[in-house]
Amino acid sequence: MKLKTLSLSLLIAAGLSAPLAAHAADKPVLEVWTMSLSPKFDGYFKELVAKYNAQHPNVEVKWTDYPWDVIQAKFTAAVGAGKPPALVNLNVPWAYDYQQEGLIQPLDGLIDKSQYVAGALKDVTFNGKVYAFPHYNGADVIAYNAALFKKAGLDPNQPPKSFDQELQYAKIIKAKTGVAGFAPKMGPTKIEGLFLQNGLDVVKDGKPAFNSPAHVAFVKKLADAYKAGALMKDNLFVQDNFQVAMAAYNSGRMAMLESSPTALIRVRDEAPKVYRDTRVAASPLGPTGIAAGGWMFNFAVARNVDKALLPEIGKFGNYLTNADNQLAFAKLAGTLPTARKAAQDPHFQKVADNAGPVERAVGIAAANLDKTRTLFLSVKNADVLSAKLSSAVEKAVTGRQDAKAALDEAAAYWAGKL
Repeated sequence: MKLKTLSLSLLIAAGLSAPLAAHAADKPVLEVWTMSLSPKFDGYFKELVAKYNAQHPNVEVKWTDYPWDVIQAKFTAAVGAGKPPALVNLNVPWAYDYQQEGLIQPLDGLIDKSQYVAGALKDVTFNGKVYAFPHYNGADVIAYNAALFKKAGLDPNQPPKSFDQELQYAKIIKAKTGVAGFAPKMGPTKIEGLFLQNGLDVVKDGKPAFNSPAHVAFVKKLADAYKAGALMKDNLFVQDNFQVAMAAYNSGRMAMLESSPTALIRVRDEAPKVYRDTRVAASPLGPTGIAAGGWMFNFAVARNVDKALLPEIGKFGNYLTNADNQLAFAKLAGTLPTARKAAQDPHFQKVADNAGPVERAVGIAAANLDKTRTLFLSVKNADVLSAKLSSAVEKAVTGRQDAKAALDEAAAYWAGKL
């Protein structure tokens, strides 16, 4: 969601710039804003900031946390008033939107690129320039019920290696056990990720590209699996079907759950019998070689911060997201780091022989971090366009409309908007 006003555009066009905060005895104050990390991580951030301030007496860093549904409005207003924070916590789609609007600036001269895994840097590289300090990430794994695999005649030691194989396994499982195979993400803001993950462009040369023969064939595969009952139908086309999918897996009504490693904590705590039967594997990379499930958070810098403070902002940005600090945060939060050295730590790389699915999942996901990307629709009016595409796919998959006709109709709508 983009939050902007005419007055904001005029202020930025005029080059308005102001100090980040009142100076006390000529000591610059750098405000750092995070998103929905308080109160759970109060201790972590207070200690991190206090340590930095003690080591850098020439500057004072102040940390403030805002709820995720407030921070965009706060940031846009602060930029418009010429008083932006030094660093603001964003997800990748928001960072993309803000760089499109010219509200954040490239950081190539400030960021230590050698700190981060390749996938994280690619996530915040727009038009050849890096626009943010990568922070924490996620990556999907496949949790699967070995007992259901055996019942269906599938080898539990051979998890699916491709999306096509997931569909094949799902149909076999449904036919042999009566249980749904899995629940792919096909709702608004998710469907384009499914296409991209499978090597299918959504937009090409500024035009909708999702009504090609290859796209039609892909949707028909989904329709075939849906008709066979291989897909968990409950809430399949809503924006977030995670809760329903989780409940289905925990109750033994679904054989495969594709989600982040932290989801397995709920399986362990809520369904211990299913957890004992659960095994984990990497999500299929698909033809793109991209690991699914990335949703990377980062820290960006407003276009109109006081330029004299940029060296200090760069120092703190690199410190905030360095390997030691990212590793400590990842251990607390159960997330994945984007700092290369942190990802190589034994916490992620050395999994004990007797480790449970949770620990194995963390190691598997961390091994794919170089290939993990945040897949999203990088166009204006993305929410509206994605909803139209998801609706078209729903009609085709459920058999309410011919796949080619549904995708052509959505493409025509997109062409008018793009």
